[in-house]
Amino acid sequence: MVVMVAMFIFRGGCRDGCRDGRAAVNRGAVRRMHAFTQRVLLVPALIACAAHGESPFATEVISYNAGVGAVAGFTTPMVALGQPERFTGEGLFPACVTPFAPSYRPNEIVSLGVGGMLILAFDHPVRDDPRNPHGIDLLVFGNSFFTELKPGAGVGGALASEGGRISISADGVAWTVVRNVVADGMFPTMGYIDSGPYSSVAGSVTTDFLRPVNPTLTMNDLSGLDYESLVTLYDGSGGGAGVDIGAHGLTIVRYVRIEGAMSAGYSPEIDAIADVAPISNGGDLDSDGFVAAADLAMLLAAWNSDDVAADLDGNGVVGAADLAQLLAAWTSSGTP
Repeated sequence: MVVMVAMFIFRGGCRDGCRDGRAAVNRGAVRRMHAFTQRVLLVPALIACAAHGESPFATEVISYNAGVGAVAGFTTPMVALGQPERFTGEGLFPACVTPFAPSYRPNEIVSLGVGGMLILAFDHPVRDDPRNPHGIDLLVFGNSFFTELKPGAGVGGALASEGGRISISADGVAWTVVRNVVADGMFPTMGYIDSGPYSSVAGSVTTDFLRPVNPTLTMNDLSGLDYESLVTLYDGSGGGAGVDIGAHGLTIVRYVRIEGAMSAGYSPEIDAIADVAPISNGGDLDSDGFVAAADLAMLLAAWNSDDVAADLDGNGVVGAADLAQLLAAWTSSGTP
């Protein structure tokens, strides 16, 4: 692949400097060829670096205060780091995590209680990315669940939620309260696409914890649906409460604060938070159906910029990880 890319760059240089069939290569093309080739020769290292990239889930607990009524034994905040649970109850009552069977073990969720607070941090800024599905940039996973209209059948009736106020911040100092979304609410977590509502064996097709459910859906849309129809509406998502940070006047967020309910008897539990993955063009920057030389040229032209189309990993700058992704998706067709 490196040889193929280098050949493309050389041929591009020749086109720039050849007139009337003469093979005079201009100095500018040669300089570009040298610079581009140096980048291409770094591809193995770039791919290795990309493999150790940012986590899409929280990586740090900034602070935690258990409020009144926080459930005893469920006060370990570190369990909210990493991805949400897909399978719960190991060694007790094992079950897939579904909208009818939430995670419930003390090593899976942390309880806030009345007046309690949890602050989590990502290892990178979560961005208001226009490519994110449904405009949602951030997800919060609790252990809410749907009650049933028909016991044991997985037919939704109502949402069992214990609230939890979400606030977001870029610097951990100035906070913005999220409107109309609660932490332990819509949409309950779903771990697998191919499991039933109360499966005791893990499914084989996992949901995407970086993909939100369509936020326009309400309980009016979900109530009375059988489980298969509910899975269809989740559309591959693993659930979570969705936050559009741009709608709250922010462009980036790194810190998420979740506060417990203000009413006795309610204690939201938190499983995880996630940075939504943008819908990627897969490296096909010119939308011709192939990932090839023209796409590479576009990415290199956007190097170190915030060009949204070329920022394949959505981290706000076009760089090594984006180049690694593009080359990993390289196709043979479409090459000059």
